[in-house]
Amino acid sequence: MAHDADELASKLTNWQQSYDQISSGLFHGALTELRLPQLQVFRESLSQSVRQSCRVWPDAIWFGLPDHGATTRINGRQTAADWIMVQPGNVEFELVTPSAYSIYGIVASRELLVETARRHGCQIDWERVQSAELLQVDAQAQAKCLRILSQLLPADGEGDSAADGAAQWQDTVLSTLLDMLDHSCVEPALAASLQRRRHVVALAREYIMAHRSESITVPELCERVHVSRRTLQYCFEDVLGMSPMLYLRMVRLNGVRRQLQDGGAIGDVAGSWGLSNFSQFSSDYRKLFGQCPSASLRSRSMAHALR
Repeated sequence: MAHDADELASKLTNWQQSYDQISSGLFHGALTELRLPQLQVFRESLSQSVRQSCRVWPDAIWFGLPDHGATTRINGRQTAADWIMVQPGNVEFELVTPSAYSIYGIVASRELLVETARRHGCQIDWERVQSAELLQVDAQAQAKCLRILSQLLPADGEGDSAADGAAQWQDTVLSTLLDMLDHSCVEPALAASLQRRRHVVALAREYIMAHRSESITVPELCERVHVSRRTLQYCFEDVLGMSPMLYLRMVRLNGVRRQLQDGGAIGDVAGSWGLSNFSQFSSDYRKLFGQCPSASLRSRSMAHALR
């Protein structure tokens, strides 16, 4: 359990992650995980919308299965009901998830996947699978996989599946995953227009981070990336589901919150993120996180005292 998005990000074993809260309100998150040397399954629940920067452990493949129809964005692409998300290990990717969201994850070493597929007689093009961001799969096979995962990782965290034996639950998870992949999975095409919008957003974000202590405006961003205000707005909404101004405010406030976990004077930290108007900063911080900046410092002090 966690009451800070970035704290929850740090709990997933062997992942490199950073979470930024997007929607306003107190954050509540939960993570349930089962692990073996070459296999990891987990269920993650988040009360607020979050932007996630993720990297899976090397020589593995991650499969992400939201457990409801809410739209997820992976590297700017929106999911659909019968799609699953895929990423190889040691490659950074980005998710934008809605509020009241939960997702199941399966991470397996490529060696284990290839060997298990061979034993089951599955003909799967692993190079194509791990290079995909999205795969359209058979709806019935997907529903079966979600049902198995929900039994292994119940929402209340009270399941006794781990006691059933590692070999049994490993084979169950892998066989349902392979069945889903073996049913004519199709990789949806990436539109050239989205590639261009990704590029515009990437340039804008690079400029924001390189000048994070400055008071950047939207017209300034437009000038730097050589697009109109309307185009910049459309690119950000399409790739991230938010306006450039909302992104700018979100990344700064989350940067402050993350830095406050390491201590420091609130005003100095806010100033280092270009938030020089202290009263406006305090108001925006309270609206986003449901608590004032000083409360974040007190939470940090209490956490250190309990260690």
